[in-house]
Amino acid sequence: MSEEAGRKPARVVVADDQTVVREGIVMLLGLLPGIEVVGSAGDGHEAVQLVAELAPDVVLMDLRMPRCDGVEATRRIRSEHPGTQVVVLTTYADDESLFPALRAGARGYLTKDAGGDEIVRAVESVLSGDAGLSPSIQRRLLERLSEPEPAPESAPAAEAPDGLTARECEVLVLIAEGLTNQEIARRLHVSTATVKTHINNLFAKAGLKDRAQAVRYAYANGMVRPPTR
Repeated sequence: MSEEAGRKPARVVVADDQTVVREGIVMLLGLLPGIEVVGSAGDGHEAVQLVAELAPDVVLMDLRMPRCDGVEATRRIRSEHPGTQVVVLTTYADDESLFPALRAGARGYLTKDAGGDEIVRAVESVLSGDAGLSPSIQRRLLERLSEPEPAPESAPAAEAPDGLTARECEVLVLIAEGLTNQEIARRLHVSTATVKTHINNLFAKAGLKDRAQAVRYAYANGMVRPPTR
């Protein structure tokens, strides 16, 4: 993407809550061909406001910001201003960051170790209608797609009791199998914090106080079966 080729530079807004990081990204982008920084935001709410005011081509979006995080800001921008594309530029490449951002409408995803050429390619790709993903993110997506679906011996009941979600049932089954929170997180490819949230939710819905009660609850509701002798 070069002005020599007769194309206008891409108008970019940078959103990052860390002032030093944000200013560094703006400075770097100012040195890159085919990019014009038209604004910078300190959080997702401000990023949405700047998009409404400036109608940039692309927002380079951090994810973990106060007031309005990058995922919610991405969702609002893509819903309210579909002419603006979003490329995530973040420190985090874990599943709990990557997939919500892509589901929210981000067309690109880079980590902050990306070089200037990689940023230019990502901006160019999303403006051409393609995905602007770093090689490591592409590999993670391929790995995720190639992973077999977990198939425990005893699947949760078709109609979950007490309004439990499918994921909460899955966590409950793994608790009954004796897995720790860390082991459940690895099995489901999520963070331990997410596992704890699911456990808190299912305990509240089912009126459970501890893991022992959870195991009895799982057996009582036919979600797991006693081992055969």
